[in-house]
Amino acid sequence: MKTLTFTSFALLIAFVLFIGCKGSGDKTANKDSTAVVAKPVPGTPIKYDSTKHYIFLTWDDGPQPPGTTNCKRVFTEQGIKATFFVVGFNAPSPSKLRIVEGLRNSYPEFLIANHSYSHGFNNKYKSFYEHPDSAIQDFMRNEKMLNVPVKIIRLPGNTAWVGKGEMKGPKSTMPVCQRLQDLGYNVIGWDIEWQFYNKPHFGSVPKQSVDQIIKEINDSFDSDLNNEPNTVVLLAHDRMFEKQQYVDSLTKFVATLKKDPRNVFETIDHYPLVQGGVK
Repeated sequence: MKTLTFTSFALLIAFVLFIGCKGSGDKTANKDSTAVVAKPVPGTPIKYDSTKHYIFLTWDDGPQPPGTTNCKRVFTEQGIKATFFVVGFNAPSPSKLRIVEGLRNSYPEFLIANHSYSHGFNNKYKSFYEHPDSAIQDFMRNEKMLNVPVKIIRLPGNTAWVGKGEMKGPKSTMPVCQRLQDLGYNVIGWDIEWQFYNKPHFGSVPKQSVDQIIKEINDSFDSDLNNEPNTVVLLAHDRMFEKQQYVDSLTKFVATLKKDPRNVFETIDHYPLVQGGVK
């Protein structure tokens, strides 16, 4: 009887040790399976598909609520990516800085990039480009104030391109472009602008209808006259979408483009000029 009791006890201990070891192994497997995935870093190159059309939505002059927040909401609801070129002069209050912070923290859906602190000395473009040192300081001030995560700039009031060792744009901007290139910055212009006009007591109103701007985008792909093949950079401004009827237009615009399976929306850090070519 004593022998039987001892044997049973030994078997029980062995069973407990077996279960403990198995459980310990399961915990390790669990730990590995729930490992935290690193958040994407702005500027990491992507691989392009030559059968696709890459659309870069770039919105200028934010933060300009409610336009900026309306655009962000539409893009989020539609599940697409966009870039906001922000201006420090337009972010003097904690509430506006929080808008910029929200955009910055929403990568990879949204990217913020640099559109100067003063918007070209408050739209005095001639003076801005005649004084390259002051212009560069203006961009650097904006980068620091708004914690811009990428060395990507859009010039205020002018379309110019700097990247891959090349520069294109108006002659008046070249001294500033050269300085930016030497400092390792890319400058992004635009292929198509969704223009606006200022309507008294109503604000900035989109000039082209949704159908017109979509036709311009499709025609530009067909003509292959954009700055880079199979891409289009669209410029618009946050303040164009303050009123609900134009928010609805923006929703229709995005939803219509999404119906074409060739269309891919990307942030401007993945533009070929910035990546150094198509990866």
